Amino acid sequence: MKQSLFTICSNEFLTENVLKMKLSGDTSAITAPGQFINIKLKGCYLRRPISVYDCDNETVTIIYKVVGEGTKKMSSLSKGDTLDILTGLGNGYDTTVSGDKPLLIGGGVGVPPLYMLAKKLVAEGKSVAVILGFNTKSEVFCEEEFRNLGADVYVTTVDGSYGTKGFVTDAVNMPYTYFYTCGPEPMLKAVYKACNTDGQFSFEERMGCGFGACMGCSCKTVTGYKRICKEGPVLRKEEILWEK
Repeated sequence: MKQSLFTICSNEFLTENVLKMKLSGDTSAITAPGQFINIKLKGCYLRRPISVYDCDNETVTIIYKVVGEGTKKMSSLSKGDTLDILTGLGNGYDTTVSGDKPLLIGGGVGVPPLYMLAKKLVAEGKSVAVILGFNTKSEVFCEEEFRNLGADVYVTTVDGSYGTKGFVTDAVNMPYTYFYTCGPEPMLKAVYKACNTDGQFSFEERMGCGFGACMGCSCKTVTGYKRICKEGPVLRKEEILWEK
């Protein structure tokens, strides 16, 4: 984990309430797709954890949805503004176990961390398929970005206004060797039941500190309690225990 000041390079709307922010600063602590950063915002007691969409040696890019006070403040920030950010948080995805045809499944704001993962898997020579799930056509984002990486992309919308009508599980009809997923818990549970290979799940959870000190985001697994911010947010399929 590293604490640094970052400067906003851009902060633009992708949809009505989803924005893409690019920041410049020290990204050396970000080492794996699926990790997150924790942003300090003026007037907010707790930092805001946001997954990493992409990064290089000088910049990190995030995609976030305006859902409350903190993200609303973020949406009003401009180029040149600075932010106090903790980087290199979470354990990220492991690509060494993916096989040659990994499947990536994202729902809503669970889509962004899959981009850096897809980028890494393609660079490793894997044949990548991606399913992106949204409620309606106006909410769709990043479809072309995944295609430009060389991935096969399938989009689902609940209302059928674009792509396959239904949920992400309605598009799981291609051969795959392993899967990775991120999204709201009901979607993750459905993917758990629908997918017949091993896989990795990235969980969305409310966090106090973001680095394992407060224990506020602990969840029970087959090997005991784990902190979503520290031992997660990525957990393997075989260790997950769903609450009834």
